[in-house]
Amino acid sequence: MSLVNSLVIGYGNSLRGDDGIGIKVAQIVADWHLPKVRSLSLHQLTPELAAELAQVDLAIFVDAYQCADPDVVKIHPLKPSSSIQFKSHFSDPEALLSLTQALFGKCPQAWWVIVPGISFELSDRLSPLAKQGIKQASQQIRSLVKGLVTENMVRQPICTKSV
Repeated sequence: MSLVNSLVIGYGNSLRGDDGIGIKVAQIVADWHLPKVRSLSLHQLTPELAAELAQVDLAIFVDAYQCADPDVVKIHPLKPSSSIQFKSHFSDPEALLSLTQALFGKCPQAWWVIVPGISFELSDRLSPLAKQGIKQASQQIRSLVKGLVTENMVRQPICTKSV
């Protein structure tokens, strides 16, 4: 099976406990050394990422959200939002996709992988819940970059918003 030209963007704050989930997942993806699959570990989404997104067919954004249920790693399809608010950073991937579309006339197919976490205080350690979610998210991302998306991978949110 051939891989899709992909960019995995994990973002968050690794000094705020489980908020570092996205960064850890992006590091795991980098360790796979898969051709056509790049990963970035970032503190936040910035406008400069639009140029990177315009060069790929698939973008996967990875972030943490506050939820105590270990079985709720969620994958949401993303589309550019209807409006662009220019800021120094973006709080959601859809705004970044909108900027990519506006600047380059195209944007990749995109997914938002959100992983549950419970500890967002000052710490460089991940909770056991976060570690379990990272493992599950990594497996699902591997399927996404291989083009293997199944209906039961895509779930609706049942806990609080992403943090």
